Amino acid sequence: MTGRDARLVAAVRAGDLPEVHALLGPGRNPDAVDEDGLPVLCAAVAAHEEEIAEALLGAGADPEAVDADGAPVLCTAVAAFAYRTVAALVRAGADPDRVLPDGTTPLLRAVEGGSPATVKALLWSQDLQAPELRLEPPMRERLLAAARHWYETGAETELRRRTGATAPAWTGTVEEEWSEVEQVTLGGLSVRAGHGAVLTVLESTFGAPAPFTELVARAVRHPDPVHVDWAAARSDLGNRLGEGARGTVMALRHHPSPHQRRFAADWLGCRVFLVKPDAYAHHEADRGLLAAWAATETDATVLAEVLRALTEHVEEHPQLEVIGLRHADHPDPRVRRKVTDCLAWHDRPLTARAAAELRALTRDPDDEVRFSAACVLLAKDEDPDGPRAVVRDLVRDPHSPLRGGAAEALAESDDRTADAAEVLLALLDTDDRVLRLVAAYGLARRDHPYTPQAYARVEELGPIHQPDHRAFGLGDWRRRNEPST
Repeated sequence: MTGRDARLVAAVRAGDLPEVHALLGPGRNPDAVDEDGLPVLCAAVAAHEEEIAEALLGAGADPEAVDADGAPVLCTAVAAFAYRTVAALVRAGADPDRVLPDGTTPLLRAVEGGSPATVKALLWSQDLQAPELRLEPPMRERLLAAARHWYETGAETELRRRTGATAPAWTGTVEEEWSEVEQVTLGGLSVRAGHGAVLTVLESTFGAPAPFTELVARAVRHPDPVHVDWAAARSDLGNRLGEGARGTVMALRHHPSPHQRRFAADWLGCRVFLVKPDAYAHHEADRGLLAAWAATETDATVLAEVLRALTEHVEEHPQLEVIGLRHADHPDPRVRRKVTDCLAWHDRPLTARAAAELRALTRDPDDEVRFSAACVLLAKDEDPDGPRAVVRDLVRDPHSPLRGGAAEALAESDDRTADAAEVLLALLDTDDRVLRLVAAYGLARRDHPYTPQAYARVEELGPIHQPDHRAFGLGDWRRRNEPST
């Protein structure tokens, strides 16, 4: 191992991306191996260093490298659910359909692993033939059967069957792309419980889509719009408008289960983002349906979803403010949190009734309701003193879940009161680096003389990264206040 290779190995182990980039210049060797003969790419993937792995692949590292046990590095990434690295490996030439000694393939392992993002990264790539063309019918059936078996059996149950473990399983929720999914660990193995979404993706890809009722059942099995199974069902139904999917979803608003009704409301709200206006002829009908639904829905969770869907539309419903006023004193804060969007519509001035109700909501017991109402009043230039005080009080409260958002709003605002400066200065004593940076930026925008010391206080807890626009606050402050330097 040359000195340059040794430095690259050390940089990868240390997670030092800048040093890795520097060592991948002229005379580079992206396939350097460590003292045990392990390719440095394998070390990066095993350490979950996604950016470093992409840098090595970009410099020409072998995407078919194998680890000490002879397993392809692609399988290491699949087992870790590192779907971005999986996509980079496939783009670089790793074979997702390579038959492994145990008869599986990386794609089959991903299907059993239950991570829809990982499966999608293996199904499609710019240099791959479409999966419905490159995969033979027997393999397609095998993939579908595996996904269906894991979904119907359940992730934990199947893990117990395979490992024989009797100890309690560890289960936690992890983010995956724009959704969430449970990750289950048992007997030394981990899977993600996204097999419903995986099955939906495979069925759609291979031209064997599930019935509408089955997709809805998959969604509400995990009754949460951010779950991967729910999101996959919502997307697939949205892609099948020509088959009558909208009618099936519309009928759900009368379903006795609130989960099905919430799915229908969520689906309606997402049409605004997922379909081009000229490609969906039902926007006006949807607004009317949602407005009528808001008057009759009895479940607070569903009602909040209905109000959200109604306020997501590009055009305002004529009765939107009336609907908001009707629910302004709803006992559930989830509903009241949506009321502010009903009372304030984009560029339309506030009516006297709406402004009065928003001022009342700034005294709501729920932090999010107070913050939302205050932000609307400030944006509409309505009596700023009261709303500004609401924001400052939320920043003062170390237990408020809105503290971070309120701090950002205060830093960006035109609140130049002495109290605002005191609140920002107090944030510099927190143990949160981001809160300190927000405070320093807010002081810089106010040309506060303590700004240089504030940025120094931020760096006590870690470096300030330049892609964050707040990192430039000190430089801007110096140009305004220290022109000679």
